[in-house]
Amino acid sequence: MSHVSLRFDGDRARVALDRPDKHNGLTIPMLRDLVGVAREIRGRNDIRAVILSGNGPSFSSGLDIAKAVGDPLTIVRNFVPLPGRGTNTFQEACWAWRRLPQPVIAAVHGHCYGGGLQLALAADFRLATPDADFSVMEAKHGLIPDMTGAVTLSRLIGMDKALLLTMTADPVDAAYAERIGLITEVTADPVTAADELATRIAARPPRAIAAAKRMFDRSWHSGVRRTLGIERATQLPLLLGQALGRR
Repeated sequence: MSHVSLRFDGDRARVALDRPDKHNGLTIPMLRDLVGVAREIRGRNDIRAVILSGNGPSFSSGLDIAKAVGDPLTIVRNFVPLPGRGTNTFQEACWAWRRLPQPVIAAVHGHCYGGGLQLALAADFRLATPDADFSVMEAKHGLIPDMTGAVTLSRLIGMDKALLLTMTADPVDAAYAERIGLITEVTADPVTAADELATRIAARPPRAIAAAKRMFDRSWHSGVRRTLGIERATQLPLLLGQALGRR
């Protein structure tokens, strides 16, 4: 039984974590399902945006430690990087959403902890209810954020804030998370707000949207010379496409 649901709704894909009785605690099968769902969406040229949410009282309480670390052999198998990806199963469950050309919008409510937070951070935008709370929870279990959190945290907040959240594992509220840049916006109804944002983005040429996402992903922490090269390499096909009358 899959605990990740996928529904295509017009020009958008709706993905939901669906283990509500466990606050969407993440299991290794769920991580694999997240990878598979992202790949399925990637093959759909008609999808213009992805909305990622959680069913039940929380977005996600993070990795279900009891389920995930019960078998050392399973951990090792899923910790080995996937062929040609440079990510293991834990990382790809988050980074697969960065690989999508479509914008991914996380609609967050309730708890957003640990691996669940790292999943939300892998989205392009995070819209959260005022009562949502966030925690880099791994230190409570003697772990570090290793599901791409080191990359996404470094792109969103300063090192001191990232270390503070990581070393204390303290939950923070949505207002604080927005203030430090961890989330994009606080809103009473993040799913509706996500739909509205998806509609605005879908009004723009999809090649330009995909190119912008790809450009920033490749260049965000690069030096000036490399970044300018990435800009040129990204822009030229768009300009030529305009000259040839393609969107």
